[in-house]
Amino acid sequence: MFDRIFETLFSYSPFVFRQGTFRFDLTPASLAAALLVGVVAAGAVLTYRRVRVNEGRTRDRVVLTTLRVLALAVVLFCLFRPTLVVRAAVKQRNVVAVLLDDSRSMQIPDQDGKARGEFLRTQFGPDGALFKSLTDKFLVRVFRFSSTAGRLGSVEELRFEGTQTKLGPALTSAREELAGLPVAAIVLATDGADTTDTSIGDALLGLKAEKLPVFTVGVGSDKLPRDIQIDRVSTPRTVLKNASLLLDVIVRQTGYAGKTVTVDVEDEGRIVGSEKVELPADGSPATVRIRAKASEPGARLFKFRVAPQDGEVVTQNNVRESIISVRDETERILYFEGEPRWEFKYLNRAVADDKNLLSVSLQRTADNKYMRLRGEADEIVGGFPKTREELFKFRGLIIGSVEAGLFTGDQLQMIADFVDRRGGGLLVLGGPRSFGEGGYGGTPVADALPLVIDPGTRASEPAPLARLKVAPTKPGQTHAATQLAPTALASLARWGMLPLVTSVNAPLSAKPGATVLLTGTDESGRSRIVLASQPYGRGKAIALTVQDTWNWQMDASITVEDQTHENFWRQMLRWLVDGVPSVVDVRASTDRVDPGEPVTIDATVVDPQFVELNDATVVAQVSRPDGTSETVPLQWTGERDGHYRGTFVSTKAGQYEIAVDATRAGGQTVGSSTAYVRAVPSEVEYFDPTMHAQPLRRIAEDTGGRFYTADTAQSLAEDVRVAGRGVTAVEERERWNMPIVLMLLIGLVYAEWGYRRVVGLA
Repeated sequence: MFDRIFETLFSYSPFVFRQGTFRFDLTPASLAAALLVGVVAAGAVLTYRRVRVNEGRTRDRVVLTTLRVLALAVVLFCLFRPTLVVRAAVKQRNVVAVLLDDSRSMQIPDQDGKARGEFLRTQFGPDGALFKSLTDKFLVRVFRFSSTAGRLGSVEELRFEGTQTKLGPALTSAREELAGLPVAAIVLATDGADTTDTSIGDALLGLKAEKLPVFTVGVGSDKLPRDIQIDRVSTPRTVLKNASLLLDVIVRQTGYAGKTVTVDVEDEGRIVGSEKVELPADGSPATVRIRAKASEPGARLFKFRVAPQDGEVVTQNNVRESIISVRDETERILYFEGEPRWEFKYLNRAVADDKNLLSVSLQRTADNKYMRLRGEADEIVGGFPKTREELFKFRGLIIGSVEAGLFTGDQLQMIADFVDRRGGGLLVLGGPRSFGEGGYGGTPVADALPLVIDPGTRASEPAPLARLKVAPTKPGQTHAATQLAPTALASLARWGMLPLVTSVNAPLSAKPGATVLLTGTDESGRSRIVLASQPYGRGKAIALTVQDTWNWQMDASITVEDQTHENFWRQMLRWLVDGVPSVVDVRASTDRVDPGEPVTIDATVVDPQFVELNDATVVAQVSRPDGTSETVPLQWTGERDGHYRGTFVSTKAGQYEIAVDATRAGGQTVGSSTAYVRAVPSEVEYFDPTMHAQPLRRIAEDTGGRFYTADTAQSLAEDVRVAGRGVTAVEERERWNMPIVLMLLIGLVYAEWGYRRVVGLA
């Protein structure tokens, strides 16, 4: 709006004035005229000094004199012949590159009900106003671009089917193709939705180095009237079969504030979870936490969907997809208990029927005597593991009521390394020989735990028995491990009905990085931490400070059919081993690409003690959707220890399985792992579907061009002509005849006349 008003008043756009140099063309005649104006001005001052108005008041004299002098100053300005000097491109001697966005987002109908692409076809077609104004002055070369850029014969060839918009490569491609020609500027017509992860900075550096301006035309609306978008979903990369999932979904909208919609989660077309959400104010995100179950093994495609609403401009952004690898494997957990107690029995019984969890349990029955439940015949026969290789075979570690003095110094460090280096999950249970009472203060295990353990606490001084009513904290109400019912409200209610449990450990405070999930209130109303966790190195450490969760199964108030205790421990142990890395950890650069795009495979390889290997032979077997396969060698990158990388091209649409095997010299097997990626046309163009003015402004400002909207692009050709690039000539444009000058002169004359009437002088 400002530019339009400015151009109306001053005949040219602000850009033309910025490009030019303003000067006065003084001649003897103009100087003589200036002298005459000065004489007239002096006469006006003397005349008004003699006039008696309003009983001698001087204000009226000052106002009238000022108005007369200002009017004469405007005349003097014209007599001095103001001139704008610009370097303008010589007609038909320079090239202008026009880049037209050919991506899917140009199909969005937010240009007065018409698709954005119609603006390009109308304005840059043979009869288009912008195209004609450019071809009258320049040799125009037209390009199309989306994921790639190329020459365009006619706007009728635009299909608006590109699945990505890559602004930087498009600008670089046009610049390189026109190298050596007298290029006046590049015109970029797009909605500005750059879908690449790379910075556009490199492309701008090349343009700035050649002093090549880019004039950007933003097509589309910067705010859609009505739209709902699934902004982001948060899902685990891998889970165990039958895992209970809590999936975070962020929904954003405009035009539907206060409306309640349902977010559905589909697993291969079958709805496995739903949650209603009341949409907040326009532009504000709404976070939805949805419960779902991963019951089928393999690479599962989860879809998150909001049904299209009446009046939605874009419906393609109502769906997000994510691949979750559901593993039908048995996770091995070592449970070490220092004394016979009911917790040992009922914890093992709770997970005995879970085929995806194997609790290899070791209980001390006397000095140097242990009872083992489950596990292999030659496993931990001598008590707690004495080597890292033996301990690191497990993915989770539970330590019950065991005093720190039972372990050697190396074993205590080994337990901390199990979390830090191996990335395993550590769970410490409450008991008379746990935490401070067990002498863990000041040990490496205390460093890993989420609770602060005072080294001064002695095992000979056990804390008084505390009977606790357990309840989840706010984070605990939405954590997967603490869900006891299908909904958050039902789970919270179920926690309120559980019987009391006890703690014999002194209350402990949480470390700064810890998350408290459960608290307990004793009979005096004091609260203490029951369940807390924190990340530590590559893994996580969890503390459960009560000693008898078996009461949640054996209390008289609990029915025989009640599965609360079993569900709690299955969820706890699945959380314990969730995300624990293997000796070979592989992932693709993305879980979704466009067919024909390259896929980068990254793998981390370690030995049984989880020391990174740089001398392994790492090979990926890529299974394609058509049943064929390809062998892709992965090379050590040198960027960090144990990191290997390789690339393949997704030639066909569909799902790709990437199975990576690592071996060492002599064919010694290190391990294997699998990742998945889908090659399907991307819908990324429909997310954040508004016109992105900010990056387009940046491109224009950084290169010396100008940003326009579809409504303000009329001056595009003239602005390009005075940009000062290519073959140019100096032009002098007299500015005394600007509309603003005439309007100002008439306004001052009428103001003086009107004021004179008011004070009785007319």
